[in-house]
Amino acid sequence: MSTPDFSQGAAFVRGQYLPIAQASIPITDWGFLRSDATYDVVTVWDGAFFRLEPHLERFRRSCNRWRLDTGLTDEQIADVLTQCVRLSGLRASYVEMICTRGQPPWGSRDPRLAVNQFYAFAVPFVWIANAQQREQGLHVKISDVQRIPAASVDPSAKNYHWNDMTMGLLGALDSGADTVLLVDGFGNVVEGPGFNVFCFSGGALVTPDQGMLEGVSRRTVIEIAQSLGLEVQPRDLPADELRGAQEVLLSTSGGGVLPVTRVDQQAIGDGKPGPITRQLVQTYWAWHADPAYSRPINYSV
Repeated sequence: MSTPDFSQGAAFVRGQYLPIAQASIPITDWGFLRSDATYDVVTVWDGAFFRLEPHLERFRRSCNRWRLDTGLTDEQIADVLTQCVRLSGLRASYVEMICTRGQPPWGSRDPRLAVNQFYAFAVPFVWIANAQQREQGLHVKISDVQRIPAASVDPSAKNYHWNDMTMGLLGALDSGADTVLLVDGFGNVVEGPGFNVFCFSGGALVTPDQGMLEGVSRRTVIEIAQSLGLEVQPRDLPADELRGAQEVLLSTSGGGVLPVTRVDQQAIGDGKPGPITRQLVQTYWAWHADPAYSRPINYSV
């Protein structure tokens, strides 16, 4: 038999490691049929996980929130993720852990009877912004589409209820913007598809404090800002305040700190990434080399 080709990525499916192209889930899994699942994403940079423990902690909280059980300890999950990266040989990787509801006995609609399933995969690192956008800044549109209310779907637990995000993103792309930010029912900006938002306004770094996922990258930006002596204000962020801010930036595992230089066709500041954003970008990537935040992967095992 030929040796499996993991060069494009590796997946863990039903207890086996497979090349990413061969990975699948049953079509009757409620994770597919009902978006009844949770997940988390950690990145590998220069052969080391960045802030793996906080991602595992958040994944566990999300599982608990949705009453899902992986059947694995955090360290066992870490071992699976490590093996996916090791098999792929990737030094820069996007690594996802997933828990789905699975399927209850045929004909039953009782989610308590379903056998939950754990999946994982590692693929090449995913940038949500290209090199030009990372250098010159993104154009973001604030959508009229409202984020699903927190009373309906808890945004602090990761989920696949993304139709609002997708519709907002389609509208933004159709209008010529690079990506989108959604608002809550009061007109406050909350989050975008896969990222949190910050702005420098009134002498402080402002970020929404409700209605969104508390990203690990968001947490990292807050910690960096505090280490640099910047005042951080987690609070409501009205859309008009964002449009009039001196600097705007996004935080995401798929790119770290990303500058925003236009919001709704209006230039932010002088239309170039600002000094605070540039300092946050530089420090964010510098922290990847700090042993306090990284877990090296042994590829030789």
